[in-house]
Amino acid sequence: MNIAKIAPFSAALVLLLLSGCGENTQQEVKKTPPPLPVQTITVQDKRVPIWGTFTGKTRASSHQEVRARVSGILEKIYFKDGEYVKKGQKLFKIEQSEYIAALNAAKAKKAQDEAALALAKADVARYTPLVKEGLAPRATLEQYQAKLASLNAAILGDKAKIQEAQIKLDYTIIRAPISGQVSARHVDVGNLIGQGESTLLTTIVRYNPLYAYFSPSQNDALIMQKYRNKKNLDAFIEYKGAEEDIRLDGYVDFSNNTVDPLTSTITMRATIQNPDTKILPGTFVYVHVFISDKYKFKMIPPEVIMDDQLGKYVYIVDNNASVKRADITTGYGTRYYVSVQKGLKDGDRVIISGLMKLKPGMKVKATDATQERGIDAIIKENKLIPTQVK
Repeated sequence: MNIAKIAPFSAALVLLLLSGCGENTQQEVKKTPPPLPVQTITVQDKRVPIWGTFTGKTRASSHQEVRARVSGILEKIYFKDGEYVKKGQKLFKIEQSEYIAALNAAKAKKAQDEAALALAKADVARYTPLVKEGLAPRATLEQYQAKLASLNAAILGDKAKIQEAQIKLDYTIIRAPISGQVSARHVDVGNLIGQGESTLLTTIVRYNPLYAYFSPSQNDALIMQKYRNKKNLDAFIEYKGAEEDIRLDGYVDFSNNTVDPLTSTITMRATIQNPDTKILPGTFVYVHVFISDKYKFKMIPPEVIMDDQLGKYVYIVDNNASVKRADITTGYGTRYYVSVQKGLKDGDRVIISGLMKLKPGMKVKATDATQERGIDAIIKENKLIPTQVK
């Protein structure tokens, strides 16, 4: 036998066998990847604050027109367009000379009548004993008594004239009827205003509190009525801005007494605290209304729920640290959490991370994140615990 020919063949056979073993080893490594790290939250049936969410529109809590109540030449303007003014603050001044003269004339007329009244009183006092003694005719006394009564009445009229003149003089100083933001003025110094009409001078809008009007369906309104915890339900509004999301707290204080026949909705109003004027009237917002916290639900975040042709499902971790699909039926839900009516039980660990990488049967290394990312944490982070503002 030629040993020289056998040696290369043996070497090739050994290399082939070693190569095959290497491939098998690599295939075994590929078949058993390390467990995928995931985060889970533990599902539990518990009381959760229930909020109804509706679209709404804000409106000023007060919109006052400032008008001239007397006529005259506008003499002075005390504010700048668009600034915040306080109730009672001076806004305009109308020329006063005409009204001061009218007030002085009314006071002079009263002084004149008071002097005549003093004389009439003296005449009555002088003639009363003379008539009793028969030294003066009774007709003369009655004339003085009539004059006395007439002057008393005239003085009452004088007082009314003085009051009227004083009111008109006071109206020449036009003050803010409410606190709020004033609009641009509609008149300029030197204009004749109030001549034959109540001239509109400016308007004042009050932003704090702010009203948010919304229209739940008749069914939603009945649910709120049935399950609410108190008369004035807690509420807050949300506005999704380009730079920041704004939330303002308040409470529902008005519900209309009729149903709109065209839409089957009921108009309701939330009074919202807006001290920094973060939201202006006419803004479209989300209105969240607290209904109750007396009922228990199994809640999960909406972002962990997936959908396919078979329906909605979530992934949970079973007792073998493997991924398992759980088909679920959902009920009440908001953008913060969704209730699960069927498909989960207390203690189930729902996976909340790496969802796109998961497959049923896959091994995972689960870390419990219920305290940081569970429903209680979501409620706390989004301030869903009602704190009514009044």
